[in-house]
Order: sequence, then C-alpha cells, then structure tokens
Amino acid sequence: MKIDLTPTVKFEDRHNGPSTNDVSEMLTKIGAASIDELIDQTIPKAIQLDHPLNLPEAKSEATFLKDFRKMAAKNKIYKSFIGLGYYDTITPGVILRNVLENPGWYTAYTPYQAEIAQGRLEALVNFQTMVMDLTGMELANASLLDEGTAAAEAMNMLFATRPRDKKKATKFFVDEKVFIQTKEILKTRALPIGVTLVEGPLHKLNLEDPELYGVLLQYPNADGEAINYKALIETAKENSVTTAFSADLLALTLLTPPGEMGADVVVGTTQRFGVPMGYGGPHAAYFATKDTYKRQVPGRIIGISVDRDGNKAYRMALQTREQHIKRERATSNICTAQVLLAVMAGMYAVYHGPKGLKDIALKIHGLAKLTAQGLAKLGFEQENENYFDTLKIKVDDVKQSKIKAFALSHEMNFRYEPGYVYLAFDEAKTVEDVQEIIEVFARTTHSSADVVDLGSMVAHLSFEVADGLKRTSDYMGHMIFNAFHSEHEMLRYIKRLENRDLSLVHSMISLGSCTMKLNATAEMIPVTWPEFGQLHPFVPQDQAAGYYALFQDLRNWLSEITGFAETSLQPNSGAQGEFAGLMVIRAYHESRGESHRNIALIPSSAHGTNPASAVMAGMKVVIVKCDDKGNIDLGDLKEKAEKHKDNLSSFLVTYPSTHGVFEEAIREMCQIVHENGGQVYMDGANMNAQVGLTSPGVIGADVCHLNLHKTFCIPHGGGGPGMGPICVAKHLEEFLPSSPLVKTGGQQPISAISAAPFGSASILPISYAYIAMMGREGLKHATQTAILNANYIKARLGEFFPTLYTGAQGRAAHEMIVDFREFKAVGVEVEDIAKRLIDYGFHSPTVSFPVAGTMMIEPTESESKAELDRFCDALISIRGEIREIEEGKADPENNVLKNAPHTAGMVMSDDWDLPYSREKAVYPLDYVKNSKFWPTVRRIDSAYGDRNLVCSCIPTEDYEEASI
Repeated sequence: MKIDLTPTVKFEDRHNGPSTNDVSEMLTKIGAASIDELIDQTIPKAIQLDHPLNLPEAKSEATFLKDFRKMAAKNKIYKSFIGLGYYDTITPGVILRNVLENPGWYTAYTPYQAEIAQGRLEALVNFQTMVMDLTGMELANASLLDEGTAAAEAMNMLFATRPRDKKKATKFFVDEKVFIQTKEILKTRALPIGVTLVEGPLHKLNLEDPELYGVLLQYPNADGEAINYKALIETAKENSVTTAFSADLLALTLLTPPGEMGADVVVGTTQRFGVPMGYGGPHAAYFATKDTYKRQVPGRIIGISVDRDGNKAYRMALQTREQHIKRERATSNICTAQVLLAVMAGMYAVYHGPKGLKDIALKIHGLAKLTAQGLAKLGFEQENENYFDTLKIKVDDVKQSKIKAFALSHEMNFRYEPGYVYLAFDEAKTVEDVQEIIEVFARTTHSSADVVDLGSMVAHLSFEVADGLKRTSDYMGHMIFNAFHSEHEMLRYIKRLENRDLSLVHSMISLGSCTMKLNATAEMIPVTWPEFGQLHPFVPQDQAAGYYALFQDLRNWLSEITGFAETSLQPNSGAQGEFAGLMVIRAYHESRGESHRNIALIPSSAHGTNPASAVMAGMKVVIVKCDDKGNIDLGDLKEKAEKHKDNLSSFLVTYPSTHGVFEEAIREMCQIVHENGGQVYMDGANMNAQVGLTSPGVIGADVCHLNLHKTFCIPHGGGGPGMGPICVAKHLEEFLPSSPLVKTGGQQPISAISAAPFGSASILPISYAYIAMMGREGLKHATQTAILNANYIKARLGEFFPTLYTGAQGRAAHEMIVDFREFKAVGVEVEDIAKRLIDYGFHSPTVSFPVAGTMMIEPTESESKAELDRFCDALISIRGEIREIEEGKADPENNVLKNAPHTAGMVMSDDWDLPYSREKAVYPLDYVKNSKFWPTVRRIDSAYGDRNLVCSCIPTEDYEEASI
C-alpha cells in the first residue's frame, strides 16, 4: 500500500457541508451538469472574475495554529495603567469556558424567535438590571457597540427629543475631560445631523445659553477626578438642558450614581466586567435612561411578556423602533449589539454579586490610594482629590521622560500628558505592582524605594470621598445576583440558560441575509490567547507588532477579495461600516468642492440599515422602485439619477440583491450613477455569493462594507459581536477613518467611527484564520457551494412553495425568498409557519423581510445535504399540515400551526384537549425523535410586552413559582 505524506483533508472539506457524492446528487436535482454550469446560469458572465484571487495557498488547521502562535508572540504583554475606559480584568474561568468559548452561546442568532432564545434573553435582562441598578436609572437597553458610540447615541437621542422651548437649540457641550476617543466619535456623528459641539472646561459652561440643549460629562473624568454634578444638573433642568454621563460602571458601586444626581442618560462600557481588553474590543457598551425616553432608546430592549398560558416570558420589546421598519425615518442604525459580551458582563455580575463587585472596586481604589501615599513619600504630588482608580501625578518634562523609560524597562505602560503621569488601576493589579511603581518613580529621584513601607500603609486604607459622592443606596438585591457564587452553582446556571436556546450546535439556521455558517473551532481558538486579549488599544505600536502584521495581511486580503485599493478595519459592526462608507463618500465630495451633494438613491428592496445610515450621514433618501421580477427598475434609477444629478451623492445597492438575484444590469446601474456625479456604495451583506467569483470592484462600485460576522466566519454571538470593515477604490483611500491616539486612515481622513483604532480587534483573528485556511481556491469553492445549496433547496421546495424572484435563467443566488402569502386564505400566517418550524427543531428563516408574508432562506455552504434535506422535509411536512386546513381536516383556528410551538409541559399535562395527537405536535417526523429541542415557553404575546414594558429581572417569587 502506497504511503502519501501530504495532508489528506483540506480545511475547506471540513468547512463545506456537501460531499462529492452529495454535490453530484444535488446538481441532478437542480438540473445542472456541473457547478461551473450552475454558476454561469446564476452570475452574469460579464462580471465574473477572469483570474484567481491573489491570496496565499491554504494552510491546514494544525499548520495555521502553529504559524499564528508565532505572529501572536510578536505582541508584548506589558502591565497596563493607561485607563481611558480600558482595563485589565479577570475573566472567571467558568464564564470563559462556558460562555465565551462555548458554541452553544456564540453561534446563536439575534433573538427574534423568542420562544427558542429564553436563556439568552434572561441573561440580557440580568445585564439590563445590573446597569439600571448601578446607574440609578429607570431603563437600560441590552447593549450597544462601545462607549464612544453610546455617547453619540445619547447626544442624538437628546437632540431628537428636545423640549418645545429648545427646538432651535443645536449646541451640545462636551466637558474637555471626557475621554478623547469619545469626543472624536461625537465629532463624527454631530457633523451630518447639524449638532454644534462645544468643548471646554466646566467653568465655561453657560447653562443659560438658549442655543444649548445638552451636556456630556465623564464620571470619573479622564483625569480620574470624581465630581458631584448635582448642582449643575439642577441648574441645567431649570434651563431645559439635558445631561448625559459617561460613567465607569464599576466605580458606581462606590460613588453616587448619576441617576441619583438627576441625569437624563448614562452610558459607558462594561469591559471591566470580565471582558478582556482585546486591543479595543469587542466590549458591550450600556445605555441607561429615564422611562420617558423608552421609545427613543437606540438598540434593543429586552422586556418581559407572557406566553399563551400566561407564563412570564422574555422577548425583544418595542421592535417597531428598529431601523428595518422605520427605514428612512430611523434615527439609529445600531443593528449589531454586543450580546455575547453583554452576557459575559452580566454573568460576571451574577457570579460576584453586589458584595463581590464592591470588594473588587475597593481593592482597585485601595491600590490607587496606596500608590498615591507611597509616591507622596517620594515627594510626588497627586492632584486628584476624589478619585476611584486613577491618579494624576504632576511631573516636569525631565522626570516624565525618565519615568517612561524606567516604566518600559519594567514592562509597564503609564499614560503621559504634558506635565503629568496618569496611573489607572484595575482588578488584575496587586500590591507587588504598586511596589514596582514606587521603584520606577524612586529611580527618577535617585532615592531608594525602601523609604516607602507599603506594609504599614496597607492596614490603614479606607475609602473616603467628599460629601455627596459616596454611594449610600443598595443595588443588585435581586435573587439572581445573590444565588450563584460557587462555581458549581454558576456552571449549572449558565448551562440551564444555554439549554433554553437553539443555536448552530442544534441545527441549521437558514436566515436569509444573515449567513449563519460554520464558526470553526480552529478559527475561534486564538481569540482567547492572552497575546490578543490582554493588550490595551493605546499601547505603543511596537508592543502590538503581531496585531499590525495581522492587520496588514487582512487588509490586503480583503482588498483583493473586493477588488479595491485599501481597507479600514475600524468599523465594529455592519451598520458602522455603512455609516463609515457614506461618510467617506461625503468627504470625497467635499474635497472636490461639492459638499452640496446629499441625495442618496436607495432601492426599495434594500436593508433597513441603508436608509438609516444615509440619514445619519446627513443625506436625503430617495427610494428607487423595483420591478415585478424584484430587480431594480433601471428606468426609475436613471430618471431619479438625472433628476438629482446636481446633488447626487450616492447609490446604495446590495449585490446580489436582497431578493436573492444577481441582477444582469448592475454595471449599467453603476455607470448611470457615475455619469450623474454619484458614488456607488455596495452593501456587503451578500458577499458570501461573490467571493472568488466576482467582486464589487469588478462590478463597478466605489466602496463596500463587509460583514465579517457573516461571510468571514465571526460568529453572531446571539446578536453581536460583529465587524464591518470598509474597502474602497483608490480615489477614496485618503478619506479612510482616523483615530485620535493611534495613526490610522488616509491622508485626509474622516474622524473616528469607533472608539478603538481597529474596532473589535480581538475577533479579527477569526476572519484571518478563515481566509488563511481556506486559501484562494477554498474561498471560491465555498461561494460555489453556497449557491449550490440554495438552488438545491429551491429545487426541493419548488413543487410545494413558489420562489418569489429568480435570476434571468431561473436560478437563485445564495438565498431565495419563498412565498407563503397564499396561505392567508385559510388563516395561516408566515408567523405560524415560523413557530411550527420550532417543533421540527429549526430556527425559522428570515420572516417578512424584505417582502411581508415570505421567508428568506439562506443555507450557506456549511450545511450538508442531509441537513438541507431535514429542513426541506420539515417545510414539506408543514405544507401537508396546511393542506389539512385547506381540505377541512383540521380546524382553521385550533391546529398544529396556530398552537405552535408545543412545549414539554403541554404534552406532559393530563389536560390534552387539542384535536390532534401529542405525537403529531412534538414528533411530526421521525428524525425529530432522535434529538428533540424543546422550547421552554409557548408562543409569546408580543403586544402585551409592549403595553406593559418591564426590562428588569422578574420578581423573585416568580422564579419560585416556576420551580414548583
């Protein structure tokens, strides 16, 4: 027997679902002789690539991880005292292993199907409750992207809700002591909506200015000083001026919460609640406010509703606020929260409880105070009077230079500003670290650190702040924060919630436009390596050499894949990418003296985030019609482009379209827009149908964003994290976004889009790994397989359900819209089919988007033929159940669809009075019996939850009742 020493299994064979035999059978069912023939029938020949991508050859999983270790090792892990909203933290092992590293948590989708997302939803309610309690506010959302964008959302919301006597006010005052990265994002977001930012010291704040509508304060501020703002807030209220705080959530265990001072909005980050710094992200921001603003709060709110039996159940509340419904009237395009990170932060609070959090905060403050006392012994002046974790030490230039050199020799990073050294402490620091700091400072004065006896000081440390600053109110008194402090109990709680959620570990999630594909273990492993997790985003560049090597490769690869010149990795969600791309287009027009160009043409089929992003970028939206076949109406596009040619800014197009079609006239569309002075923005949501076969650059676009949490394998994490880099043509390269503390972007960059220079840097290794292990041929094969799988489903379902739109030769792209509207005639709604699919063990495809009464199905390349067949069998079986209603064999109001989903409690009950069997309800097909997924609640009453909004933990007695 001949021995072959070359690897026998390619990574792409692990990533792509169908086997060689499967592919052959699927092509037969589809009616295509080969994959190449199918692709030629799907993608217009004129836009197909005529050359392979210039990417490296594929690596095996083992080789990749070995090589990547070497790249990671180039990052230097120094102890960080930089602060500014980023702190080292200790992730409890039980949370690290069972949440962050657990596909049961990280492969779930946004909880639109609440009946199979009760675990995640409870975890998010814990997060909201924690935030509300610590901030002293009435309402909190389920997370935003980062502290800077959360502050911008506060500025926008307060602008949109100005009282009548302030309707003409446009000024928003920002204290100069707000974090610099936050101020930069405020600048970006204020410009297009007409807000005038006023930055300065608090003593120059004129609250009586009739043009002032709001104020942003940092608490404690960037210097580390905690200030009692109660009098300021009272004066602001007298003048109809609203106040927003960026607050350190951990500090609020010790300091008076902003809500008790009268704040209108409180935002911040929960990063230090067990989430690694990760060179900037991802981290869950929080947004807390008053009940008055509940219908204007950006992002998602998890509320408590009831199911059909009257049991408490969680769901996303007030969904009509979301941008995919409000579209061009939207004020926020935050479609990606940070759910996985919010879950981690909430679990951190559950594990430690109120006493544990306070003990951590006291330790941090104690280390800062001990350091301040020690430095005083050496003759250094610490200027903060009331502080939590940050010291402000006055030094001259010579001493600062020496301190920096000595600190680096001790592998410590301090923060330096003219005349000062800042030291920010966190839970990972120790008394030994304080001793090292004392030694560094002592060396600059040529004195001995021995003069400082830390041991004698430790015994006399206490927390003391000025009157009105010390917290006196209780927080987190709910049972959930006081019950699971042993690891065993915490483990069981995490698993109990995990078991209530359906994720990719159970079955395919075929959500059209969301691309729920394999997140391979080899891709995920490096995310929790300390070389990527423990870096502060503002460390010196030479300490992040591994990251910079990764960034350079990834930018080159993504630019090659899209056919563009350069890529910015900064946007930390798809929606942020859209906004960034449109702001780059805006800057381009301004550079040419055409700042008046503000018309954005958007097809009626577009993602709801497109018009929302355009509005946020200061553009006016003009909708372009689609024809009866779902294609963009070329005549209407031409007419509107010519009508607005003097002011045309951009045309936003998704390709292939949201209707699942490669439109034949796409190049002509781009030409029409360019001839009338506009730029073409391509929404990259459907790049999974392009990679290796065509590209935005070849098609004729000028800029696109990429959803790395879709095409490039970053997991959805239950609704976040995500990443949305933008790729641009050569003429737009110079406008790519900058960062205030780290050099990024082009020569004439727009200001920052995200708080961290490279967005959520610590999850970029996932996409890097995917490209490196797939290689150019593997990526192409993945795209071909995605199109194959979609057309196979279309072929199998074709005789039972119509596909709404197809391409010129009757093919679907990587997704399709299946039409269920005909069943309304017998009372069956698309929601009934979505809920019935739960009984078959599947998450529903995308419901009623972009066409009401339909489902948009996208199987991705990662699903095997066997899984595709199970899914098709489920829908075909449901068609039979609908036929029973059509033929009068089933009651139109009391049937398996209307009562779906069915819970274990229902079928175990002695009271079964439904006109069908228990087996039909819960085991409709044989395969279901082998691995039944049980929803924990019945169908949820959405309207009830909106009418009676409650977004904090349910009363403890309800938990007790549920357990009886």
